[in-house]
Amino acid sequence: MDTDVIVVGAGPAGLMLAGELRLAGADVIVLEKESSPSAESRGMGFTARTLEVFDQRGLLPRLGELNRSPGGHFGSVPVDFAVGGGTHAGVTGISQARTVTMLAQWAAELGAGIRRGHAVTGFTDHGDHVEVRVRTPEGEQRLTARYLVGCDGGRSLVRREGGFGFPGTDATAELLLADVKDLELPKLWSGARRPGGMLLAAPLGADTMRVVVFEHGRPYRQRTGQPSFTEVAEAWKRVSGDDISAATPVWVSSFSDAARQASEYRRGRVLLAGDAAHIHLPAGGQGMNVSIQDAVNLGWKLGAVLTGRAHEDLLDTYHEERHPVGAELLKNTRAQATLFLGGEEMQPLRDILTRVFSDETAARHLAGLVSGLDIRYDLSALGDHPLLGMRMPDTELVLDDGSETTSTRLLHPARTLLLQLGDDPGPAQTARAWGDRVQVVRARATRPAQPGEPAAADALLIRPDGYVAWVSGDGDLAEALHRSFGGSGE
Repeated sequence: MDTDVIVVGAGPAGLMLAGELRLAGADVIVLEKESSPSAESRGMGFTARTLEVFDQRGLLPRLGELNRSPGGHFGSVPVDFAVGGGTHAGVTGISQARTVTMLAQWAAELGAGIRRGHAVTGFTDHGDHVEVRVRTPEGEQRLTARYLVGCDGGRSLVRREGGFGFPGTDATAELLLADVKDLELPKLWSGARRPGGMLLAAPLGADTMRVVVFEHGRPYRQRTGQPSFTEVAEAWKRVSGDDISAATPVWVSSFSDAARQASEYRRGRVLLAGDAAHIHLPAGGQGMNVSIQDAVNLGWKLGAVLTGRAHEDLLDTYHEERHPVGAELLKNTRAQATLFLGGEEMQPLRDILTRVFSDETAARHLAGLVSGLDIRYDLSALGDHPLLGMRMPDTELVLDDGSETTSTRLLHPARTLLLQLGDDPGPAQTARAWGDRVQVVRARATRPAQPGEPAAADALLIRPDGYVAWVSGDGDLAEALHRSFGGSGE
């Protein structure tokens, strides 16, 4: 066997997965068909949950200064995502290329093998391993691994060759995009509507502007290549009346409102993550964020299986937990496409929703949906505590030795964490049977906890991806550990 896992695609999902697998102790090779990292940046920021995910691994300092998003919108309807003390606000101005560079460096430091210029041409799932055919600069090769994960984008070869269904809706509209230099434009963060279509303009870094244009009445057509900047500039002029043709294009592309999701995220020893599992209109920049969170959910589970710390059945929970998230993603981006791309006939609905979302309760609900902070995995078989299946908020703690830390910092090693906040020795005693898989930490909160807050519990079991798997006084800890690992460590 050449490695434990072959990951196809060195984008955000593939590189995040590679790092997670290495933290779990599994060997991984990432195969990327392009010979050098792409400078293209479909994603240009992070939602609040992705910021938390990076913080759980200590990655935020690698990104440098972060600029909070100045506002928010849902299909061009203004929404204040900074509700709840600003917890839902994301960041903007971080190019996807910058994110990929950071994740590649992190994964390589952890020991992941990243092979660029290696194009997967096919594979065979033999039942106990996967054989992958690869075209390399040195010629054709065959590599074997225990599992194969397709993180190879919306046109995924792994999805196609693996026989995964990909139901959904076809494209009906095309949007043109260009990242340009030497252009001064008013910022149109939420998009601006004109009789002929829609415009968006947002800074991408210090000296680059992203422009997006959609024309009403322009029929969708299947392209064989990318549009030219001349085409983008002409469309911008028709819709806005402004001439941007003198700008210097850095990258030109197009995207559509097609919405599809893989019918299953796992078939035998082949799995999908990121855009290989779901495509949609990139409304609100959710795609890269959901893809990274797919990788974090899968990474600890696949790593635990490969290192003998969990039963293979744990991999089935990847589809069970992330497929509903992908379905909600398609639902909300399709709703945004209707608002975003519709003409004057949609204005009454936009006006009503603007009033609705001016209410903080409504804005909080929508912000939780779009940010990913309100994702709740179905762990109802283990109890009904309000925190069960929810992400663990960052909580300031004092350890037994008097040193200060946070629950987020404790997740840096990507180990399952039993956080003991009370005096009952029972949870720690139960966890001893899983001692090679669970880190027990005794601590106390730095301030009195309000009812319902995590620090109000005597103990919590927190998964490596930051989600609460058990809360004291609600369900059986041994059962929760069994669900995570498939058996005791005895």
